[in-house]
Amino acid sequence: MKVQRLAIIGLGLMGGSLARALRQAQAVAHLSGFDVDPLQRRLAQQRGVVDAAVDSAAAAVTDADLVVLAVPVLHTAEALQSCLPALKANAVVTDVGSTKQSVLADVAAVCGGRAPPWFVAGHPIAGTEKSGVANASADLFRGHRVVLTPHPGQSSAAREMVTRLWLECGARVVEMDPAQHDTIFAATSHLPHLLAYSFVDLLARLDVRGEIFPNAGGGFRDFTRIASSSPETWHDIIRSNAPSVGRLLEQQIGELNEVLAMIKAGRWTELRQLFERARAIREQYLEQIE
Repeated sequence: MKVQRLAIIGLGLMGGSLARALRQAQAVAHLSGFDVDPLQRRLAQQRGVVDAAVDSAAAAVTDADLVVLAVPVLHTAEALQSCLPALKANAVVTDVGSTKQSVLADVAAVCGGRAPPWFVAGHPIAGTEKSGVANASADLFRGHRVVLTPHPGQSSAAREMVTRLWLECGARVVEMDPAQHDTIFAATSHLPHLLAYSFVDLLARLDVRGEIFPNAGGGFRDFTRIASSSPETWHDIIRSNAPSVGRLLEQQIGELNEVLAMIKAGRWTELRQLFERARAIREQYLEQIE
């Protein structure tokens, strides 16, 4: 598959990595891009990430066969609205957002109440704590899943085009119901990020904070790595998936309260059993974790 003209709206880590992957695979003839940040546009042009980094979304999507919205999820409606006047009749549009019900709702609101056949909701399960086009990598998606969440009225041709796009990047494509997607990724991604941010914020407010970070080891670095992720991106994700994240957070608070009760009461056998259960479960499913 070779897309003649592809446009990426949002030239950060995800959009930039997608551009690099497609260029490496020689899967696109011409690649244009837009980002609201002039620095990202300039870097994308200077580093050859895109053929043309233009100064508006409309200019980027003119004559594009495929448009990728690689913006924070709460900016999906705004980005699509900026593109619509310049989209050609048979263009396909997709996204890389980490929540899918909110994206489909925003797209439907922009397009008259229903998600159009030419829109394909997608979520690549890949990334790092780094951000910006300077950190883009052609191999970011290789071997990772991309979840598509088809909607009623979805064009099979549009879905097939987006599927082929991700296969060219070395990804594996699966499909899922949008609500199921949001429930699953609240557990595997959204809540862990929330906990990491909250934990680091807690430590930063302790009286001994000046001694905590110099004495932290590898476990601390591993546990808190994702707290270096883009605050804007993760604010948008948590906000757009608040019901699912909120339900899990309540359960997590209940679990922590139970752990606290074990410690206060000296129920060390129960605490060790909890550790053993958790370790066994993680070891059982470790090979399935990407």
